[in-house]
Amino acid sequence: MSGKLYIVPTPIGNLSDMTPRAVEVLSQASLILAEDTRTSATLMKHFGIKTPMVSHHKYNEHTAVGQIIERLKGGDTIALVSDAGTPGVSDPGFMLSRECRKEDIEVETLPGATAFVPALVSSGLPCDRFVFEGFLPQKKGRTTRMAALAEERRTFIIYESPLRLAKTLEHLAGLCGDDRPASVSREISKLHETTVRATLGELAEFFKMNQAKGEIVIVVGGKQSSSDEKIHKNKYKA
Repeated sequence: MSGKLYIVPTPIGNLSDMTPRAVEVLSQASLILAEDTRTSATLMKHFGIKTPMVSHHKYNEHTAVGQIIERLKGGDTIALVSDAGTPGVSDPGFMLSRECRKEDIEVETLPGATAFVPALVSSGLPCDRFVFEGFLPQKKGRTTRMAALAEERRTFIIYESPLRLAKTLEHLAGLCGDDRPASVSREISKLHETTVRATLGELAEFFKMNQAKGEIVIVVGGKQSSSDEKIHKNKYKA
């Protein structure tokens, strides 16, 4: 009988966000796959979790996935964690989940932390329909992707590094317009968490003068069509 893969979210900053069920699953698993065992070791020690860990990251997942599948087929219960947040969301996890699906191995994902949801809700921008873009390409295809997002009518979300933040905001302002509403959230759930809400032009200027630190989430309002701005006349009135 095949085992089971658990995909386990871990806190993105505040250890109090770790759920009791996540601790239980990690404690009872046969093996934990960790994006960085050094980072995860701190978390495991804090919660008294002594399950063996091995590295599973973007540089070895192509070669490691076959061995993991064999262990799962042999009946092992394996848990996958990333350094922070939910595996598979801008972190390793998709490939293993896909292979489990092909092999008819059960996968269960626990609900938990991810950075873009609180950033979106805190932005004050529409969050009933949105596009999560994650990290943009660093070189090839970056401008094309950003130009496509500029035409997106739904709110869109980007992860960015502090060093590229001001340049990215400037580029977005050029494509979307200086007056497009947006927000920048950093260090979500941590001691120095901040969210700055303004237009893209204002945010670009602000972060040119104020170097951001930590993990960054950019949220941008969707493009408004001309019909969205029109006042519709009552057809029954003269």
